Amino acid sequence: MRKLALTVAAGLLSLLSGTALAAPPIQVVAAENFYADIAQQIGGPEVEVASILNNPNQDPHDFEASPSTARQVADAALVIYSGADYDPWMKSLLDASPSDRRKVIVAANLVHRVSGDNPHIWYDPATMPAVAAALTAEFSSRDPAHKADFEARLAAFEASLEPMLKKIAEMKQKHAGEAVTATEPVFGYMIEALGYEMRNQDFQLAVMNDTEPSASDLAAFQDDLKNRKVKVLIYNNQVTDDMTEKLKELAQQSEIGIVGVTETLPAGMTYQSWMMDELTRLDKAMSGPGS
Repeated sequence: MRKLALTVAAGLLSLLSGTALAAPPIQVVAAENFYADIAQQIGGPEVEVASILNNPNQDPHDFEASPSTARQVADAALVIYSGADYDPWMKSLLDASPSDRRKVIVAANLVHRVSGDNPHIWYDPATMPAVAAALTAEFSSRDPAHKADFEARLAAFEASLEPMLKKIAEMKQKHAGEAVTATEPVFGYMIEALGYEMRNQDFQLAVMNDTEPSASDLAAFQDDLKNRKVKVLIYNNQVTDDMTEKLKELAQQSEIGIVGVTETLPAGMTYQSWMMDELTRLDKAMSGPGS
């Protein structure tokens, strides 16, 4: 009986010891929900991830941080944000709660993008693999017992991007050099990867920076649509005003394809499915009616 009691006690001690030694989930806060999605894919059950910008119907440029957002950032072990002036409010939140234990990953730094560059860097196919690798390294450092799990998830993530890369290569082969336009430069890096000509870039920069496009830039944009000098109009679904709505109407009247894109990850999608959805719709629009 005494031997049985000792055995049970030893088992309970081992169980309690294992529970005590189990690392708590790594607390991650991402400025944008697409970075949160990547963090969850890499971190799995070993992380708890929160994102700040989640609403696909919200203009991300109008975001204002709340006290609850500030608390999230202050309590995080790892913060990831885009950088290159896309989310400058995040740096302000970090500066307001300095911490030696908190790690910060700035996506723009990983792909050598700086202030003045197009800040929509998640549409560059090189960005998310770099982010995923940085997350894997940080998670492995904080929770070395699960390093193999993080690395396996990184390999699975990289493999899951292959259909997207294949789609880009196919679309580039079909339509390289053909002209498109956009109301904003949101999709600019992807257009570069596809090898298409992007027109009306000065107009797009003015809209992105909340300044009035020049009369000549607006006239050139309208001429491209009226005279079908472009195959597709790429439209930012999250930023609308009277001028951009009129351009959309003009594209419809001219029977030019219109493809809506977003700056945040739509509900129910992963980064991979989001990119594939937009690429598939763009491919259809580039190929013309009935394709």
